Amino acid sequence: MKILVIGSGGREHALAWRLAQGARVQKVYVAPGNAGTGREEGVENVALTSIPELIAFAQREHIHLTVVGPEAPLAAGIVDSFRAAGLKIFGPTQAAAQLESSKDFAKAFMQRHNIPTAAYQTFSDAALAHEYVNTHGAPIVIKADGLAAGKGVVVAMNLEEAHHAIDMMLAKNTSVGNKLGDALSGVDQKESSKVVIEEFLEGEEASFIVLVDGKNILPLATSQDHKRLHDGDLGPNTGGMGAYSPAPIVTPSIHAGIMREIIQPAVQGMEKEGCTYTGFLYAGVMIDPQGNVKTLEFNCRMGDPETQPILLRLKSDLMEILNHAVHGTLNKVEPQWDRRAALGVVLAAANYPGTPRTGDVISGAGIADLGKQPEDVHVFHAATAERDGNIVTNGGRVLCVTALGDSVKMAQRRAYQIADTIHFEGCQMRRDIGYRAFAVKK
Repeated sequence: MKILVIGSGGREHALAWRLAQGARVQKVYVAPGNAGTGREEGVENVALTSIPELIAFAQREHIHLTVVGPEAPLAAGIVDSFRAAGLKIFGPTQAAAQLESSKDFAKAFMQRHNIPTAAYQTFSDAALAHEYVNTHGAPIVIKADGLAAGKGVVVAMNLEEAHHAIDMMLAKNTSVGNKLGDALSGVDQKESSKVVIEEFLEGEEASFIVLVDGKNILPLATSQDHKRLHDGDLGPNTGGMGAYSPAPIVTPSIHAGIMREIIQPAVQGMEKEGCTYTGFLYAGVMIDPQGNVKTLEFNCRMGDPETQPILLRLKSDLMEILNHAVHGTLNKVEPQWDRRAALGVVLAAANYPGTPRTGDVISGAGIADLGKQPEDVHVFHAATAERDGNIVTNGGRVLCVTALGDSVKMAQRRAYQIADTIHFEGCQMRRDIGYRAFAVKK
């Protein structure tokens, strides 16, 4: 059978790589893909991005299943369009994808269904937003309502940062310049029609990702990512600078609590509102020192870079799991996981998360010949392209070097061992991915 993966990032590379290993998979197409997906055995890039073109391709090539990687096509209604054309696709409908595409929708939904989350208010008027911040003080969290590629959130540690964030996201005639310092340099420069202002939650973040077939829920291995650009969780927010799996902070009792209080109410709530949820569902959660959990956000796809370590640990046939997902039989699946931990380190381009520099030549171990990488390591490409016989940077997060190890510490050591052999001008890389796992009492 033939599979189509939509997207061009590291998450899509990992999905295509794992799907291509399926016993019944003939070929995996990635649209549009990157320099890495184009070099994987059994994987082929297709230079298509529009929904009508993708539908025509899926029909012409008799694609068995389409898997959507990023959020933008989901928000644009790709699942609705594919289903209307009689094609199998795994992902939420446009209406269900509002859980990610609108922060305001998600917060109101959580409130309606008693899903624990931070207190908030939504504003479309900048003056009222400024007044609210002045009343509540800092630290405080400012979020652009729509999609912002993981960068539309500012955790403002003082009032100046909070007011700048509101101006950046909302004000129609702001005099604020583009350079607002590290705290805001990763925010999308586009205006938003709304901002969501939330209370600041303290604790430790974790990523909780499940598959949903409309009724049944299948949790994947737990994971934890690192959003800030610099070591020690300093600097601006990014789409994610690295991740590891499993996440020791998610104990069995916390796992059960997240399923009971967050995931199940979300899936049941969508069904009650006439919007049956199918696809990946990602809950970003905050776990406080007492083990209480609140929902930071919902995403309607797998995380990036969490996907890379999660799929490196998956031993089961991903195609068979997704087949059950589209046929409503996820209750018949029990994935098998490598007992080892996996950790991924992101190598980002110069100037990321602002306006990343592109075109820098990448060199190093396994970059060009993915088939020669060791069994315990995989270098997943994200923002890469081929130019004049070279592989070059083509966006913000360029690569995710992912490795297995008998512990998170050993996986970390192995990942950095490989990452240090890869070079491109202006490369940015955190040196402490996984550090939170070392402090968790087993």
